[in-house]
Amino acid sequence: MEYTSGDSSWARALRRLGRAMLPRRRKDRRLGWSVATPVVFGAAGLLFSLTAATAHGTDLRDDRRPELTNLIAERKQEIATSRAKAGRLRGEIEAQQQGQTGADTAVDEQRRRGESQLAAAGLTAVHGPGVVVALDDAPRRPDGSRPAGARPDDLVVHQQDVQAVVNALWAGGAEAMTLMGVRVISTSAVRCVGNTLLLDGQVYSPPFEIAAIGDQARLQRSLDETEGVQLFRDAADNFGLGYQVRMEADVQAKAYDGSTALRSATTGS
Repeated sequence: MEYTSGDSSWARALRRLGRAMLPRRRKDRRLGWSVATPVVFGAAGLLFSLTAATAHGTDLRDDRRPELTNLIAERKQEIATSRAKAGRLRGEIEAQQQGQTGADTAVDEQRRRGESQLAAAGLTAVHGPGVVVALDDAPRRPDGSRPAGARPDDLVVHQQDVQAVVNALWAGGAEAMTLMGVRVISTSAVRCVGNTLLLDGQVYSPPFEIAAIGDQARLQRSLDETEGVQLFRDAADNFGLGYQVRMEADVQAKAYDGSTALRSATTGS
């Protein structure tokens, strides 16, 4: 009788034993799916139920822009109502003060002193020759393309552009100024959000108009020499933004009718 190698026979026996001890994968996979499938469907049903309860029959991804537009309109109306009420109250106070004229010499003196400063503070209406500067966004192209090398921010008027014009006009000797028809005084703040302008609680869209009363030649020269204005004019030439200066014989500047209270400034020592 011929005997085979002992190492070979033992190796084959061990391999058979190992295969026998291995788990049966097909049955285990079936068992796993049989357990997981109800869990997945149950979770999906729970999510659908929660979504339906949250939506209350509405589209969760509904466009919110109309709602925001209505909210902005409501706030603007509230501001306009408050401004009108404040104006009426100031009128009543003025009438009562007028009624006390002559009753107290010291009070009369302070009234005259205050009235002499009204014009300088922008609290009286004035008119005269001046300039009007208009700044506007670049128009949209029909195909939606932009000028070569232009970014989206290059095609809109920014806060610093408006401020550059305002500062240039003051530097040119402007005696009075309005921005979008609103009188600009020492406490006026120019703020932009996106391409809209916020001024005294009101929102304005371009084109933005800044009107100044004063010597027209000086005002024009100051605009030409101010770096910030020059940069905007370059952008207007390159990207199509609007920049226009026109001379007017009679610029109207209404009296400022907003609050003159200081919120942060304090007197110097």
